[in-house]
Amino acid sequence: MGNREDLLAGALTCLKDKGWARTTVRDIAAAAGVNHAAIGYHFGSRDALMTQAFMQAIEEWGEEVEAAVRASTDKDATPREQYEAFWRTAIASFRTNPKLWLATVEASIEAQHNPRIAEIIQEGMREGRSGLAAGLLGKPEESLDAEAKRTVGAVQMALMSGILIQWLFDPDSAPSGADIATGVTALAAHIGDAPSA
Repeated sequence: MGNREDLLAGALTCLKDKGWARTTVRDIAAAAGVNHAAIGYHFGSRDALMTQAFMQAIEEWGEEVEAAVRASTDKDATPREQYEAFWRTAIASFRTNPKLWLATVEASIEAQHNPRIAEIIQEGMREGRSGLAAGLLGKPEESLDAEAKRTVGAVQMALMSGILIQWLFDPDSAPSGADIATGVTALAAHIGDAPSA
């Protein structure tokens, strides 16, 4: 690898290990095995490098989520079995690398002060809603209408954020795939039976 690639790998390692705010230029240079002046030469600033590393982290997380969706699409399984399989795979993926999820949470705070990070997160959300809806409904992504993305995709993304936060802070009592499927089913039944206002 060249210095640019080494710096990206070093920044990604620091992002996962130390988080956004606690990573210094010296940390990145040490992790990359290069002089810290190379950051300015290749990226212009620490923030620009961290933004690139964050983009890479988001892409990796997206690939893991996509793999979870693909793993849950056993055509012989019932929709509930597929949904439980999705969650088992997503939770296992999260537990393998919780620091990546934590870095994503921290970057969302950074996005309040960094328009580029906000753009990356927004684009990731749009792609995520579409991919999640397509995977869960078993349809090609290009065939989905805006409503499916806005409803199924957005609700699933919200569930993922909330569930993974629980796994991050309270893993001993965080819900399993079966718990989540049972909760979603019970909630849907309740809402479906509720009288209209």
